[in-house]
Amino acid sequence: MTDLDHLTQSLARNLKRWRQERGFTLDALAARAGVSRGMLIQIEQARTNPSVGTVVKVGDALGVSITTLLDFDQVPRVRLVPPEQAVRLWASDAGSHSTLLAGAEAPGPLELWSWRLMPGDHSLSDPHPAGTTELVHVSAGELTLVADGLEYSVPCGTSASFESDVPHGYRNDGAEPVEMTMAVAVPPPR
Repeated sequence: MTDLDHLTQSLARNLKRWRQERGFTLDALAARAGVSRGMLIQIEQARTNPSVGTVVKVGDALGVSITTLLDFDQVPRVRLVPPEQAVRLWASDAGSHSTLLAGAEAPGPLELWSWRLMPGDHSLSDPHPAGTTELVHVSAGELTLVADGLEYSVPCGTSASFESDVPHGYRNDGAEPVEMTMAVAVPPPR
């Protein structure tokens, strides 16, 4: 079984568990997440490898992190994530990528990411649930952060925090790769 097969099986099992634990029907979760009922059925039956955007929407609707949805094992008190178990969830043809390093439910989803954006590349995101915060630290290059239509220059060595319940994205307008670490904190479901 490949890593992708493990992820698909884990996502299927965990989505069904969390959906049932939250008391959502497939229709209710589909409406809440903005994805089709058919897509949820395919995910729960491990018949598809959904996009990162779909997994984020479903996790947000359930109030759990992507890490929780993809978790292979039970979560112990201390969980070490060796490099080979970090999950690359987005990549572009230019060589940009994002990797989910670790995550927790404390008290809502909390995720730690490593990003690399190649010159001229970008990644856009739909708004997250109200109260979601993102923290970014740029360790190489200069990031252009776009939040709710406004652009912010974040040079190397600088950190930024913002409420990400608005359309937002990351862009590299420079000539060298941007390296950054990002944390995402989602409030627990109400």
